[in-house]
Amino acid sequence: MKLLILITLIAIVFGREKRVYNSFTDSKGKLISSSLSYNTPTLCDPDVKQYSGYFNAGSNKEYFYWFFESRNDVSSVPLIMWLTGGPGCSSIMALLVENGPCSVNEAGDNTILRNTSWNTNANIMWVDQPPGTGFSTGTKDTNEDEVAQDMYTFLQNFIAAFPTYFQNGFYVFGESYAGHYVPAITNKIYVENNAKTGTYIPLKAFAIGNGLTDPYIQFQYYATMAYNSGTAPSVINRATYDLMTAAIPTCDNDIEHCNDDDTTVNCDDAYNYCITTQLDPVTATGINPYDLRVECGPSPLCYNFTNVDTWLNNATVQSQLGVKKTWQECNNLVNSMFESDWMVDYQTKLPPLLENGIRGLIYAGDQDFICNWLGNQAWALALNWTYQQNFNKASVNEWIPDGNWRGNIRTSNGFTFLQVFLAGHMVPMNQPQSAWLMVREYLSGAI
Repeated sequence: MKLLILITLIAIVFGREKRVYNSFTDSKGKLISSSLSYNTPTLCDPDVKQYSGYFNAGSNKEYFYWFFESRNDVSSVPLIMWLTGGPGCSSIMALLVENGPCSVNEAGDNTILRNTSWNTNANIMWVDQPPGTGFSTGTKDTNEDEVAQDMYTFLQNFIAAFPTYFQNGFYVFGESYAGHYVPAITNKIYVENNAKTGTYIPLKAFAIGNGLTDPYIQFQYYATMAYNSGTAPSVINRATYDLMTAAIPTCDNDIEHCNDDDTTVNCDDAYNYCITTQLDPVTATGINPYDLRVECGPSPLCYNFTNVDTWLNNATVQSQLGVKKTWQECNNLVNSMFESDWMVDYQTKLPPLLENGIRGLIYAGDQDFICNWLGNQAWALALNWTYQQNFNKASVNEWIPDGNWRGNIRTSNGFTFLQVFLAGHMVPMNQPQSAWLMVREYLSGAI
């Protein structure tokens, strides 16, 4: 029986801020009502149209987003949504230090235009999620079902308010723990589209950068990455490598129990054992686990982003964005709420998408340890889908997008794995030109 679809759209203006109310019936027959506020800042990239504001998902959840129109061909380019991982790290940090229209100057009192911004040829938004992350507030999510439901509802609001930005297709990009978020959210979009609920979201493709997606396979590669990866410096001795390797079977067994039984106790056990035996030996060396070429330094995140902190907590900036909250790079409380989710496999959400024309890109900087390219390549090859053999038999080619050899690429039947040379965990920060070229080629269908 075809479900009744109820969609309402009401816009109310409060001063500079506008709020749109929307409701729809989901695939389970539940009526979902929510709202989206938006301001029109002129920060960062003042020559393009911008929207920033909050999406209210109910239960006191308020998700912050910041949208920028493309610098070129606004009406003929697709829409990208970017999600940073953590869990609990702000997507706005990525906007300012990785792939957004501007960076913050050293003093933290102004911004500088970035010529490798991803809005050069795409409309794009960065979303702080789960709630509590960055400028977002409210009740904490603890698993990907909640994340997927909230983000799908957000997209229903956004497409109701700004439908023209979706007319050339929608792409979901994410980094790090977004290796969990992206499969969950894109699969949710796919399921709801098939059920013909809400407004159809024209999902074209997804991309995961240095993500944690298949922990069972990925945790088998930490020892090798730290000792003899072939791309990054060796940061542990043979004795430590042997200890890490000896612990892999127990780690895998715990992850398997987590996914078979899906109980909090089993998943917490897997998290504690695998982190202790596979990650802690490397972080104990003082080396930056996000880039094995450099030391971590005094910051818990191994990078100094105090200039970004200063700019985002400026009263004038916050007034334009429509926020009143002390911004922080990562929220440890949000991170702790996902401990039981960490070792859950999410690659199983992807085959239905790939088999129905939704393209996928897995890319990884080859200097990162924490979500390294070896583990990401391995799970991409192990992914159980119709065209697995085609993908595995596909040749690994030099990726030369601009006359320079920037990585190695394997692609088949709409699925691509890209090893990005000389980049750490945050590929757009370390290799901005490579990242920009990758996005340009992906949106055009060249990869």
